[in-house]
Amino acid sequence: MPDGPGSNGPGYDDDFYAWTQYQARVLRSMPCDDNRFDRENVAEEIEDLGRNSREAVRSQVRRILVHLLKLAYSPAGNPRRGWRGSIIDARAELSDRLSPTLRQDLSATLGKIYSAARKRVASDLEDHGEADAAALLPITCPYTLDQILEDDWYPETPQTPVQEEK
Repeated sequence: MPDGPGSNGPGYDDDFYAWTQYQARVLRSMPCDDNRFDRENVAEEIEDLGRNSREAVRSQVRRILVHLLKLAYSPAGNPRRGWRGSIIDARAELSDRLSPTLRQDLSATLGKIYSAARKRVASDLEDHGEADAAALLPITCPYTLDQILEDDWYPETPQTPVQEEK
């Protein structure tokens, strides 16, 4: 609860990441003559809570991208249900964590997140003898943020015949 009237800033329940960053700034700006209170480290810990939340959101988006790319480009047959399950789980995690500020962050960092996901998928495909599929991976993200986050949206299946694993 805020201490008094005139309290501004993002709400804790509305945008946790923005709230943590704002609270740390407010804490640092407050005068404090009592040296028993470790204001700087407390502010840093609050900021870290927000950064951890941001990194968790980015990680889930990277996970979704990895499995969307595998669904779209891998000719393998058997792991497809597991990839979809992983996407469903990651989207559920995001629905609990995603705030307006973190969505803006994703928009700004999607290219970087996609590059990391693409690198992982290319390596995985090559490790499973799917170098031709790895070569087809787009350099830039072929999906919008809305598609990545949308429940029940999946890319088209690969153009090549699906191979059953032995």
